[in-house]
Amino acid sequence: MVNTKIVLTERPKGAVQDSNFKVKEEKIPSINEGHFLVAIEAISLDPAMRGWMNEGTTYIKGVEIGAVMRSFSAGQVIESKHPDFKVGDYVEGLLGVQTHVVTDGRGIRKINVSKSKTSHHLGVLGMPGMTAYFGLLKRGEPTAGDIVYISGAAGIVGSTVGQIAKIKGCTVIGSAGSDAKCKFLTESCGFDYAINYKTEDIDAKLKTYAPNGLHIFYDNVGGETLDIALMNLARGARVVICGAISQYNNMADIKGPKNYMKIVSARGKMNGIIVFDFIDEWPAAAKEIAQWINDDKIYVKEHTVNGIENFASALNMLFTGENFGKLILEV
Repeated sequence: MVNTKIVLTERPKGAVQDSNFKVKEEKIPSINEGHFLVAIEAISLDPAMRGWMNEGTTYIKGVEIGAVMRSFSAGQVIESKHPDFKVGDYVEGLLGVQTHVVTDGRGIRKINVSKSKTSHHLGVLGMPGMTAYFGLLKRGEPTAGDIVYISGAAGIVGSTVGQIAKIKGCTVIGSAGSDAKCKFLTESCGFDYAINYKTEDIDAKLKTYAPNGLHIFYDNVGGETLDIALMNLARGARVVICGAISQYNNMADIKGPKNYMKIVSARGKMNGIIVFDFIDEWPAAAKEIAQWINDDKIYVKEHTVNGIENFASALNMLFTGENFGKLILEV
């Protein structure tokens, strides 16, 4: 049996290129005691992966040159010599961009796919969903009546944040890059307002939709969008910094906020969210999100690309806005 894997061969400068990676095939080794073999079915493509390709360590060490590209992946156990994982179990974790993996089970969690798609455990029930859940509830601290603005709102994190905010009784505004995505936000996700940042003036729209200011800004974009939101904060506002997708391909010249002093005049606070800080609470959060999905309170949209060899081009869709919904690479 052969494993096909995507290996990082050089660190990207700017946008990710096919030349930054190599497709390698290798024979799968025999399984030792305490290990098991997973056939990967789905791979999560996330903006954070661009940062993982850089050298050095931030909240997590960069992927080494010559190593399998890091990713959250999910699949089925097909061979096992581990007492806690049996053949037929479905699992999820940092299993990498590859078709098979042998693991000792550390950091791997079992998932129940009887009432959900495997890919949901990489999206709304996985790391992105947990980022939305804890970023909003622990960092944004929403209360009924708050006005919440989410940038990059049509992605899995943003759309989940907005839907949880609606469950908590908030008014929700989202921005996205097309009329179709804006329609998705209001019609499928229940947002109150959506702004097409490519054709509409974000500042003018925020002043219309939130004339007394924003209580929570959940930022996935950074750059100019962050600056605009800072100028529209209500007193006591909470700014949650989740990502800065507009900046990831040029981190050497990142555009920081010019209007950060608005945090002072608004008597507000700005927090970052690293989802791994809450990993012990993931199971309870996933259970609650799953119930919301079953109760039709959260709608999930996925965008699937087939073929592990398409990894680089598929990942770039996150940065060009080509994807529509949670981006999944199917093996």
